[in-house]
Parts: sequence; C-alpha cells; structure tokens
Amino acid sequence: MAPHVQGPRPQGTPPSAPHPHAPHSQGPPPAVPHPQVPRQPAPAVPPPGVASGVAPVPDGTGHVRLPPGGPVGMPSAPPAQSAPDPSATTLAVLLIGPAGAGKTSVAKYWAGHRRVPTAHISLDDVREWVRSGFADPQSGWNDHSEAQYRLARRTCGFAARNFLANGISCILDDAVFPDRPVVGLGGWKRHVGPGLLPVVLLPGLDIVLERNAERSGNRRLTDEEVARIHGRMAGWYGSGLPIIDNSQLDVPATARVLDEVLSRAIASPPNW
Repeated sequence: MAPHVQGPRPQGTPPSAPHPHAPHSQGPPPAVPHPQVPRQPAPAVPPPGVASGVAPVPDGTGHVRLPPGGPVGMPSAPPAQSAPDPSATTLAVLLIGPAGAGKTSVAKYWAGHRRVPTAHISLDDVREWVRSGFADPQSGWNDHSEAQYRLARRTCGFAARNFLANGISCILDDAVFPDRPVVGLGGWKRHVGPGLLPVVLLPGLDIVLERNAERSGNRRLTDEEVARIHGRMAGWYGSGLPIIDNSQLDVPATARVLDEVLSRAIASPPNW
C-alpha cells in the first residue's frame, strides 16, 4: 500500500491545528470567552408632572434658583477719581411727594430708561389690590385704612428686597408725610433696609392743583385736600433729604435731575 501523503492544508487552517479528519486526542477545545455586554443604566424616573419619554427643557420654568431677599444695604461708593453713575448701579429709591407731584410718571419713566433692570413699585397700586373692603383714606383715616396702608407698605418692602437680591433695581413712590410717624420714613427703612435712598418731589401748589384736576376716580382729590397735603409736605425742607422742585420740568428732565441727585446720594448717603 502506498504511504499516506498529507495534502495541502485547508485554507485558513493554522499550521499547528490538527488535520480536520484527525481524531480528537488532546482534550476539549479551549473555552471561548463571551463578549462583554455594556451594562445599561437604570432608566431615569421622570419628575412628577413630566410625561415619560419627553426630554426636560433646560431653560424651562422651575429651574431658576432665586436668592431670598434681605435688608438692602447702602450702595458702594465709587472710587474717588470717578463720579458714580446711577443709571448703571443697582439701587433702591423712594420717591416722595404730594398728590399731583408727578411721582408715578417720573418713577415709571426713570425705571424704563435705565441701563440695568429696574422695577417700579407704586404703593397706591398695591393698596388697591384690595377690591372688596378697600379702606379709602379719602373717606377718613381710621384703623382699617391704616392697617391696609401698613400692609401695602410691607408688601412693597418685601417686593423691593426680592428684586434687589436678584439684581433688579427698584423705585417706590409714596406720599410720605414728615409729621406722621405711622406713614413716615421709619416703616420704609424697616421694610426695605438702610440702603433705601429717599428723594422728595415737591413742585408748587398751582402745579399739583392743575395735575390733580386731570385725574379721575378715587385718585382725584378735592382742591382743599391737595392744598392741605402740599402744605404738610413742605415740612421736608430742612430735613436733609434731597428735594426736587419740578414745577418747570417735564418728566424726562425731572428724571435727569433725579439721576444727578442720586449720584450725589451714592457718593455721600443721606443720614435719615
């Protein structure tokens, strides 16, 4: 019998591998390791109120952290070589004046033309949030009207502190009387903080009478009431607070003068 001659190896068979027809005499073949399957993370549980499968909106509401409001401190004085720029400074301003002085118009204009975010808070507007049972001071100053006034002032103070804590300036307006502690500056300082900058807007009596005549509803007072309030506001002269006589100034011009007054107040805060 002719001797067996080994033929060529099947293509792809390594030299050390046994012949395909050779008996299995070297034990079982080595175990082949299973491929590693990456572990899948547990599915995220959507927060309450969010539908499953909907990606959260990164800039949606409910994701902004708001610092709590605290008493407003005095604004930092600028370096001596530069004049303070109130239009670019975060401030808390209280604009004082009688009915018809133009407080609300000036405050709205000033707030709307600044280089930093600014809010306007009117005490009269907040007082009139009370619809049923509103105690109108024009009908007589009593326990109910005083309580609603003080509640509105405290609400304005809370709002101002929260705005300031989040980088938004505030200008508040109110007819603060120099001779009446209940509606005086002490409450504003207590509710807002020592950094509140008060400024008095006090035009002539003829101007406030003319402006009052253009009003309607419960914002319009009798001429006698306007004259009485204006006379009491004259007590601010000699108080040390800055006073602006805007008898001959329109709203934009008054706002510019207000900026000048605030620039001096930042550099040398009033003692009140």
